[in-house]
Amino acid sequence: MNSPETAQVAEPTAPLSTAAAQGPSTALLTVIGFATGGLVANLYYSQPLIALIGPDLGIRPDLAGAIVSITQIGYAVGLFLLVSLADLIENKRLVLIALAGTILALLGAALSTTAALFFVGSFVIGVCSTAAQVLVPYTIHLVPEAKRGRVVGNVMAGLLTGILLARPFALFVSAGLGWRSVFWISAGLMLLIAVLLWRMMPKYQPQGGMSYGKILRSMFTLVRDTPVLRRRAAYQGLMFCAFNVFWTAAPLMLAERFGLGQQGIALFALAGAGGALAAPLAGRFADRGWVRGATFSAMALLALSFFGSGWAVGAGALLVLVVLTVVLDAAVQINQVVSQRVIFSLSGEARGRINAVYMTTAFFGGAIGSTLATTAYHAGGWSATATAGGIIGVLALLLFATERRAKA
Repeated sequence: MNSPETAQVAEPTAPLSTAAAQGPSTALLTVIGFATGGLVANLYYSQPLIALIGPDLGIRPDLAGAIVSITQIGYAVGLFLLVSLADLIENKRLVLIALAGTILALLGAALSTTAALFFVGSFVIGVCSTAAQVLVPYTIHLVPEAKRGRVVGNVMAGLLTGILLARPFALFVSAGLGWRSVFWISAGLMLLIAVLLWRMMPKYQPQGGMSYGKILRSMFTLVRDTPVLRRRAAYQGLMFCAFNVFWTAAPLMLAERFGLGQQGIALFALAGAGGALAAPLAGRFADRGWVRGATFSAMALLALSFFGSGWAVGAGALLVLVVLTVVLDAAVQINQVVSQRVIFSLSGEARGRINAVYMTTAFFGGAIGSTLATTAYHAGGWSATATAGGIIGVLALLLFATERRAKA
């Protein structure tokens, strides 16, 4: 962690120094939360629409999970290649450039007529939507140490709400206007976010002194020399893998097992969004030092929710399934907020790279989960899907059990 490559101190420009001294305004934090939610939502619009997009573009049902996976792979690539630039390039400019790329890619997806064109657009959407993960560590520079967990929790609540509301939004809009309209509307939303950030976001210029190649190499050094980063990334990679297993297969299950249409599935996803309320609470847990307890609880709840969902679907208990869905979403969010609170305490000068390593791992896990979901569901229905998700939760618990307690 103290190698020459990671020892560059990032000094803010004058605008950010003033903001840091006075503390970020509620309006700025609200806009940042809104922006992160809107950006990350782009990764999930296609998830409940694979039954519509696939046939329209000639994609086989057993490969429909790739519609979601390609966007998340793009996000993982962007996390590694683009978010790491937050330690090199002025952050406001980087975010606005990424937003411009997101808008163009969304328009490309909306206009695509073949699977290849849609996949290219989806990949670029994933890469450029990583602007959300430039904003999260950027926000940390604005607040004192004692409040970082709370602020991360609040910003992540916006981000995670975007994740959870993306599905019902996509379903409601597509039911009346078609799936392409979802991408048109999102492009307009990205334009609004770009204008708001252009007007309100203080500049933050890292000190520099490192080439882009050295920044990328230093990320491998961070992984090698920072055990807690490796662990937290692995934890969230497993949790996010399970999260995507659930939400990629759930629309198929709800339509087949419960006979729900697009609007019914949207209402189910909207109910599941209640799990976002756990994010601010998790931030407060982290600020109080309850990291291990929160991590264990999140993993245990994830596993139990999956195994319980297998019974609920078999028994036709839709209300129980809704409750378990809220618990599952909350579990993933608790681990995410707690883990980011931990890794953002490691090294202020390398937060962009630390977050890039962490989120790259998480979204590769998510991409695996999206593909695993359709494979498991077509092989053994929801029973196989729930078992796969539950096993992932158990694996996370076993990995966590090998973690030694930190010395005081």
